[in-house]
Amino acid sequence: MTLFNPLNSKKRSQQLKQLLDSEKLVTLPGCYDALSAKLIEKAGIKAGFMSGFCVSSTRLGMPDTGLISYTEMQDQVRNICNITSIPILFDGDTGWGNAGNVYRTVRGYADAGAAAIMIEDQKWPKKCGHTKGKDVVELDEAKARIKAAADASKLNGEKDILIMARTDAIATRGLKDAIDRMNTFRELGADLLFIEAIKSKEDMKTVIKEVPGYHMVNLIEDGETPLLEINELEDIGFKIAVLPLTLMSATVKTMKESLENIKNRKYNTNVSKFEDLRDVVGFNDYYKIEDSYKS
Repeated sequence: MTLFNPLNSKKRSQQLKQLLDSEKLVTLPGCYDALSAKLIEKAGIKAGFMSGFCVSSTRLGMPDTGLISYTEMQDQVRNICNITSIPILFDGDTGWGNAGNVYRTVRGYADAGAAAIMIEDQKWPKKCGHTKGKDVVELDEAKARIKAAADASKLNGEKDILIMARTDAIATRGLKDAIDRMNTFRELGADLLFIEAIKSKEDMKTVIKEVPGYHMVNLIEDGETPLLEINELEDIGFKIAVLPLTLMSATVKTMKESLENIKNRKYNTNVSKFEDLRDVVGFNDYYKIEDSYKS
């Protein structure tokens, strides 16, 4: 890892594809800013995921209910890719509009360095997949989004970003509709597949059996989907297990505990050493650059 990273999206998408092809199941922790992404890479983890829930929460202090904009999300993608070399799958929500907006969103994420982008079929304003009040658009509109995303994933005929198609149809239309949609999205060119908020182990097995391809399962603490053991998810046939909120949840818990100590005039002991903190944020890398230009 260096202070500034030159890798483009095509190289990152190839890295991610090779990783998925070579491993039975890949576990992706969720990042939300450049620092959390750096920590994922420093931990030796080979890939990550950026959650729209987390970015809306940390950048705006607001819920994941369609409030964050494309430009704010793309800016976060660029910041993360500037400082990491591992491939990262990024949340692209609904693409912020019609098929033309989806096309622009995919190209914008690719230009920012994303290895993959997730596009979903929710109605706007979209909502976190494990909260109330969501619904999906009709199939024709959903197909247009995924077709536009697949077309935008290729530059000069060569794919430089992977497309994950997501459906939230289980919540309002049931498992069969979700499976039918996912088969359609796969035929339209989606590289990765994601049925959100699967509610049982049996439904998981049904999805894997009826839809060929690389599937992701979303693991949220206290969410709708049961937190089976990772080895069990691997045996069922999932290719990706994402833990999108774990790092942010841990951060919030630790900050609340630290603030309680400060309020009670106590020093915190559950903090990083200042030396370690300086290294994580990049002081040592910066000093190397600075020293190289000294006469």
